[in-house]
Amino acid sequence: MAALSKYHFHRLFSATYGRTPATHLTERRIERAQDLLRSTNLSITEVCFAVGYSSLGSFSSRFTQMVGESPSAFQHRYGGQAPRIPGCYLFMSGYLERKIAT
Repeated sequence: MAALSKYHFHRLFSATYGRTPATHLTERRIERAQDLLRSTNLSITEVCFAVGYSSLGSFSSRFTQMVGESPSAFQHRYGGQAPRIPGCYLFMSGYLERKIAT
């Protein structure tokens, strides 16, 4: 899409933003997970898959590494302040995309 080789894109992205594209993607996924854990009543597993991880273990370890506490501790601490949005509504409205096996 960028009309560049993946290696050249990687070098340009890293030079411009000071981090790799993979690191940037991971940061955005964890930020999105934090939003979902605060504002919905989705389970940790549902949040894991909604933000693009395929393994609960890798999601939990990366979340803990970046945030400083586990996803369940984060949800317990910050999830009670806002009115909660049911997960089924988020999936039906398209707010969260579900991957359907074909």
